[in-house]
Amino acid sequence: MTQALRKVVSFDEFVAWYPDNQRQRYELHDGVIVEIQRPTGKHEETIGFLAGEIVIEYNRLNFPYFIPKRVFVKSVESESAYSPDVLILNRYNLVNEPRWQKESTVSQAASISLVIEVVSSNWRDDYYKKYANYKQMGIPEYWIVDYAALGGREFIGKPKQPTILVCCLDEGEYQIHKFRGSDRIQSLAFPELNLTAEQIFQAGN
Repeated sequence: MTQALRKVVSFDEFVAWYPDNQRQRYELHDGVIVEIQRPTGKHEETIGFLAGEIVIEYNRLNFPYFIPKRVFVKSVESESAYSPDVLILNRYNLVNEPRWQKESTVSQAASISLVIEVVSSNWRDDYYKKYANYKQMGIPEYWIVDYAALGGREFIGKPKQPTILVCCLDEGEYQIHKFRGSDRIQSLAFPELNLTAEQIFQAGN
């Protein structure tokens, strides 16, 4: 669940307001500060598993990537800023990010190789709001990992079943590929990644 603080603010006001308490997370959704509720253990295990597998892969390939602990992905065209569950940054482009050094914020698609959101009870944010903003920003690849089958039937089928949506940018639009069970994830960022949907869903079991 998320809880919104209804006063509309700018991103600069949001950054200045953001509390030092690192135990609580907030995002900015169209100028509204949203408190991100504490995640479940399964949610965190899924994030940890994905991050670990991807780190192994980009180290193997000697890519200039890293996964930050907490960074804002800021849409230039709206007062929205998200803190993704897993964010793969290209360190070579960070010199071009004006908000990076002081605010740990990126806005350029060239800085972002992959964004992953692990779905929780606020699933509409991942499937609608973040999907639209990440596409508008030109982020080349976005995964929606719905291990609990919380999303709408138009996304994960009827009956609902755990699904991973890999959204790859093609001429300004996301092409959506769905993976379930023993399907091997097909990633543009990591085409040799040997990982199935079920392996991700079983993280921590």
